[in-house]
Amino acid sequence: MKKKDVLTTSELLDRAVRGDPDSLGRLLEAQRVALHRLAERQLEGRIAVRVDASDVLQQTFLEAYRGFPQFTGRDIRELTAWLRSILEHKIAGAIRDHALLQKRDVSRERSMDDSHRGGASLKQDLDANLTTPSQKAIRGEQANRLAQALAALPDDQREAVRLRHLEGWALAEIAVRVGRSSAATAGLIKRGMKALRRRLHESE
Repeated sequence: MKKKDVLTTSELLDRAVRGDPDSLGRLLEAQRVALHRLAERQLEGRIAVRVDASDVLQQTFLEAYRGFPQFTGRDIRELTAWLRSILEHKIAGAIRDHALLQKRDVSRERSMDDSHRGGASLKQDLDANLTTPSQKAIRGEQANRLAQALAALPDDQREAVRLRHLEGWALAEIAVRVGRSSAATAGLIKRGMKALRRRLHESE
């Protein structure tokens, strides 16, 4: 039997504190079931439709990995309490975003193919800015160019732009999905759209 298979929790924590990512990973995995159940209980109801407990838990683990150098606990009880505090912070953020989402005026949402309240859609915006009148008539070619431009974006930008402008997701929903703050997600979408417009322009 390999030595790593018989390490105690205290030994794993000691190794994790000294910078061993594998030991930290094993400690987090040992907490997964309990934390997932806690997240499910706190997210039950209407919010559970929009926010998945597994997504919130994944965000919790990511923050734990990044912030572990600041962890000052000395035993597993303190580690568990620390992880719960991170999880509860993530859940509180998800609930707050959900409350804001509920107040959203759905009529203001814009999709790629449909315009609302007489406003131009994103696709129309791109067409107006980046295509000649003759190109506007070739819808199939435009769709192909758009798909190629999206595919060339970095993964995070492509996902954020796709969810916002193709799937019609709200900013708060996307923030939960990609594990970033609403402000960071808005910046991600802005950069993605800027890059998308540039690539479409270059493809003409």
